[in-house]
Amino acid sequence: MKGLIVKNTGSWYIVRTASGEEIPCKIKGTFRLKGFRCTNPVAVGDHVEIDRRPDNTAFITKIDERKNYIIRRASNLSKEFQILAANLDLAVLVVTLANPETSTTFIDRFLATAEAYNVDTLIAINKIDLLVDDDSRALLEAVAYLYASIGYDVIKMSTVTGEGLQELARALTGKMSLLSGNSGVGKSSIINKLVPGARLRVGTISDVHHTGMHTTTFSEMLDLPAGGAIIDTPGVKGFGTIDFEKGEVAHYFPEIFKMSSQCRYNNCTHTHEPGCAVLEAVSDHRIAQSRYASYLSIIDDSTEGKYRKPY
Repeated sequence: MKGLIVKNTGSWYIVRTASGEEIPCKIKGTFRLKGFRCTNPVAVGDHVEIDRRPDNTAFITKIDERKNYIIRRASNLSKEFQILAANLDLAVLVVTLANPETSTTFIDRFLATAEAYNVDTLIAINKIDLLVDDDSRALLEAVAYLYASIGYDVIKMSTVTGEGLQELARALTGKMSLLSGNSGVGKSSIINKLVPGARLRVGTISDVHHTGMHTTTFSEMLDLPAGGAIIDTPGVKGFGTIDFEKGEVAHYFPEIFKMSSQCRYNNCTHTHEPGCAVLEAVSDHRIAQSRYASYLSIIDDSTEGKYRKPY
């Protein structure tokens, strides 16, 4: 029997069959030992085969080949990585510039990973109703312009005023989309607006650390009224990259990759070489300093072979 993974609780996977039946399944013990270097060998969005027993228990026996997926370095250091979702048409990265503030390093690491695994990404800047003074509004416009100029779709939105919600709904219609971001950026509030009856619990922001509190504890697929679905995932504090070769990191920064064709050396690392067009572009502000800093941080990950938690 074949089906689609629509929910992952950590110990159980809910598989939706072609008839619409949702069957709780587990993974056979031997299935976990086939060289998987991840905390969850099966992810929401996976197409799988299941074996349903006479006693009505069910086990996942095979995962179909994925067209793509999004992964991050796992916080559980005994494993290699965590698959956030599979078989995506779109990843929506929800960020905020206040309460809490999403770092550009986090944004850039997510975008680079999406580039590496062939997932289109849209950036949703949420809670813009909180940006009331001139400096905050100027920051909003600068961040939106930066990523739009690189080629990413950017939506400025607020679940309080409703601004940008219809634009986001149109972007999601008919697609399998991942909704991701730091805790506290408003993913649950967005889903509650887009999916009538979802009634997801909305968290609060820590007054001490100005960071979000986890409200979603498992990954789940929710169908959209106009077609398509969104995969809600627990908020993540950091985004560690994995399986990036040092020489390939520039490929995942579109503006750096484009400029690298003008470098003197084909194997330029864009860190110190003479005749480096990327370093010149950073100096001339044609490549953003924040993006270049993120590029260097991922190279540092690749060089040291470890993930440093502040990112």
